[in-house]
Amino acid sequence: MSRGDLTDAEWAVLEPLLPVGNNRCGRWRDHRQVINGIIHRLGTGVQWRELSERFGPWKTVHKRHLLWSADGTWERLLQHVQAVADAEGDIDWNINLDSTVVRTHQHAAGARTVHLLKGGGHKDRFSTGRRRGEPARPAGGGGAAGEALGRSRGGLTTKIHIAAEGRCRPLPLLITPGQRADCTQFEPVMDIIRVPRRRPGRLRRTPDSVSADEAYSNGKIPAYLRKRGIRHVIPEKKDHKAARLRRGSHGGRPPGLDKDRYKDRNTVERAIGRLKQFRAVATRYDKRGYVYLGTVTATALLIWLRS
Repeated sequence: MSRGDLTDAEWAVLEPLLPVGNNRCGRWRDHRQVINGIIHRLGTGVQWRELSERFGPWKTVHKRHLLWSADGTWERLLQHVQAVADAEGDIDWNINLDSTVVRTHQHAAGARTVHLLKGGGHKDRFSTGRRRGEPARPAGGGGAAGEALGRSRGGLTTKIHIAAEGRCRPLPLLITPGQRADCTQFEPVMDIIRVPRRRPGRLRRTPDSVSADEAYSNGKIPAYLRKRGIRHVIPEKKDHKAARLRRGSHGGRPPGLDKDRYKDRNTVERAIGRLKQFRAVATRYDKRGYVYLGTVTATALLIWLRS
């Protein structure tokens, strides 16, 4: 996976979709130069202030990434590229789900938040909440889970939940604290599968089939998939199988398992490997959950452009 600057062909795809005209602080600096700086940071994990001068002022590159992570620009760009691929029949809708845990750098902890005081004043303190005035992000970037930071024996971690299509490219992305169970995020991941149509019509939200490992063998998940009419391949856990056998005829029939289809689950592992080739994804340096989600989404966009 190349981590260099945008090629002319890649820039031709992105240029018509980027904001034009003036921003609040004057004219936009060259988008291509700024995106190249963001790509360099994605690949190397370098501190923003250490970016090369050829990308322009580092503060400009940093703030552009923050803004596009907050207003959904990265998501819109990713959806556009996916829509083009779907219109050309280039998406394999036999998808696979999994998650991966990411170690969090110590500098990513301690995001400040602003709390109002009586009389109109305010105070700053370190917390897991979002700063006043920042946009509320979906489940992956904030809410009750704070900044999607979890504690484990190894320290602070974040978990990336991913659904990958059959050509090892990520579709939706969701982040949670590192200790969050995979099965609890199955439905949220499925619910954010949205690929626009190039022609008028509804978004593509239903895959042809779904495969996942034993961590997703919760009884509610097969019921959810059957209700939506989606074929699935999820193996049964050993303890679930033992409990079913103890109940005899009341335990029901064993779930069918298409072993050939289950072998294709390696596509999601390979998609995770592609994401983690980028150091800013493999180790989380972003304090804010929505900014790290933007980092992962921008990386997924680059994978789609270069696949």
